[in-house]
Amino acid sequence: MQNEQLARWRLILGSETQDDFSSMGMSAMSKEQMLMDDALAEIYSGGMSGSGTVGRGAGNGPSAPHISKWLGDIRSLFDPDMVAVVQNDAIERKGFKQLLLEPELLEQLEPDLNMASTLLMLKDQIPKKSKESARKFIQKIVEDINRKMETQMKRAVVAALNKKEHSPLPSASAIDFRYTIARNLRNYNPELKTIIPERVYFFDRASQVNRWNVILDIDQSGSMGESIIYSSIMACILASMSAVKTNVVAFDTEIMDLTDLCQDPVDLLFGFQMGGGTDIAKSIGYCRKYVESPDKTLFFLISDLEEGGNRARLLNHLREMKESGVTVIVLLAVADGGRPYYDETTAKRITEMDIPCFACTPEKLPELVECALKKYDLSEFAKQMKKK
Repeated sequence: MQNEQLARWRLILGSETQDDFSSMGMSAMSKEQMLMDDALAEIYSGGMSGSGTVGRGAGNGPSAPHISKWLGDIRSLFDPDMVAVVQNDAIERKGFKQLLLEPELLEQLEPDLNMASTLLMLKDQIPKKSKESARKFIQKIVEDINRKMETQMKRAVVAALNKKEHSPLPSASAIDFRYTIARNLRNYNPELKTIIPERVYFFDRASQVNRWNVILDIDQSGSMGESIIYSSIMACILASMSAVKTNVVAFDTEIMDLTDLCQDPVDLLFGFQMGGGTDIAKSIGYCRKYVESPDKTLFFLISDLEEGGNRARLLNHLREMKESGVTVIVLLAVADGGRPYYDETTAKRITEMDIPCFACTPEKLPELVECALKKYDLSEFAKQMKKK
């Protein structure tokens, strides 16, 4: 056990400390530990060239086959979470952005949000031979997040918009369980210990078509990668439901209307042009044209609030939207699985206007949408998010 602990510390501190650990009585490392040591040394002990190239021709950068072997080693030696950390450190410490542009390397990368964000920023540099591999890499992440969010998001919207009117048309997702149970209590079967309903009641879903309009105004500046991924998936889930009409707008200093791409979250993600400055006020002004029934409109501004345009106009737009009856929510940028980062001065001014302004973890987005559609007071929800 002591030798194992010494070996772990030796791996952490690097080969320069080998003599010190040997003097402490540490025996020779196992073959697997030596492979770990070599793999970690590539990033943390200067094993690879810092030139930032993965060339095949002239130059001193490491070859693609060398990096391919290194990627294979870390995938076989470490768990996926650790692999993701090391991959990101390779990008940051060694400048291996070219690593993301080689199809044979993309196929070996462990799916990771930070890596996906970097890939999206480089999408215009991706050579034709790598585009399909890049898409598959993003698709893996999208499918994983979608599995976690879709059912809860749809349940939240249906729960928020269900009406008291009932329909004879059968639809399992539209069953009014409470009303059905109440009307069939007399049909309780003591032997089976359950109610056998004579009739099941369904909410009238036809009356829900385009009942609410949800507008997502998404900052696409370079720091927004993780937030963009979550926002895109949320937008596509909402767009797939007849109960709401969804509009998606992306902005930096220019505005891009991405509503037509909401059929596929990967297409939507590749529609973003990450980088550049920020003019939030200009984008909010553009989004206001989508407001038809203010009391049935839910507007999300998703941004780090680093305004490069007119901050006073930004605040005025938000104030006027709120006063008109629009439900306005500002979701702050997140990174590292939910850590918020934002301009504190602007966030404070928005909060003073009684507009919810907070970061929301991905797993809480369905609950947030449900509460917003039900017009609940979101102050308590915001407090919970700020404690996380």
